[in-house]
Amino acid sequence: DPQEMELITASKRKLRRFIVIDEVVDKLYGSKVREYFEENNVQHKILALPTTEETKSMDLVLNILHEVQNFSLDRRTEPIIAIGGGVCLDIVGLAASLYRRRTPYIRVPTTLLSYVDASVGAKNGVNFLQCKNKLGGYTPPVASFLDRSFIQSIPRRHISNGLGEILKMALMKHKGLFDLLKNHGKYLLDTKFQSCNGFADHRDAALQTTRIAIETMLEELAPNLWEDDLDRLVDFGHLISPELEMRVLPSLMHGEAVNVDMAFMTYVAHARGLLEAEEKEQILQCMRGLELPVWHSGCSWALIQRALRERLKHSGGQPRMPLPTGLGVAEIFNDTSEETLQRAYELWVRD
Repeated sequence: DPQEMELITASKRKLRRFIVIDEVVDKLYGSKVREYFEENNVQHKILALPTTEETKSMDLVLNILHEVQNFSLDRRTEPIIAIGGGVCLDIVGLAASLYRRRTPYIRVPTTLLSYVDASVGAKNGVNFLQCKNKLGGYTPPVASFLDRSFIQSIPRRHISNGLGEILKMALMKHKGLFDLLKNHGKYLLDTKFQSCNGFADHRDAALQTTRIAIETMLEELAPNLWEDDLDRLVDFGHLISPELEMRVLPSLMHGEAVNVDMAFMTYVAHARGLLEAEEKEQILQCMRGLELPVWHSGCSWALIQRALRERLKHSGGQPRMPLPTGLGVAEIFNDTSEETLQRAYELWVRD
């Protein structure tokens, strides 16, 4: 905004920014971040922290808030900047929402998963009592800045991890996105979602894939930002995975746990007669092509039962189970019998 720029330029007060950056990202890009703020004459404090599922706690939030208080942040004009993966964005979002009741913050995702998932929406949170995101709130950022060049430095497994959340949106809402993943999955993994010239056959698969994934996510989240309606297609892959992910930490990453959940639910959809055998196989083949796990030994029948009981507690007494009814189309069901679930589980384990 030119008027805002004019006010900033005319102001005698120096621009100030408080930045929380994941410590791994700091090692890779910290010098560039510091150089940016120095060149723009911005007084800044950079706090590098280990942001992992194991450290995603209120202790880390309070650590951030102590530093914010020492920095004397202006709670209306000086947004906190979070640079990192989804855990970092969640933790900083919660810290910002608590400081003086609401301090603006900016999300800068650095992993594929956070680029297409954590960057979108209003939720933030931390783990509590070995339960995923048990404490949190709804405070949207003032902005999310998306830059795919960050993704080129993350390991291949992390790319695959992010593809799990993209596949979720493809299976629920967008056949075209599913086809992109099926046809270009290996290419996206090989090129780490960078736009490469000279690959006409793939056109810009990275840009198309991320754009469609984010747009479909926004379509789902924007009308229901505060989750007043608990019937949410974006919950596909998130019925069993929270319990599984926390139980087997750190052997499964978030997107991998989500994919194990989606693989099981694909069998449930098939057992209910919602998916043809060929469609089920196409989905599983696509998952394998994206190098995602389609089964995990920790996902026992007892864990599934426990996870679904927990689901009932937090979804108004209904399972609200999103299931694919074809490729790129889905509905929410409340009438899946225990017998159907067990039959699906047995087929899944057998395969």
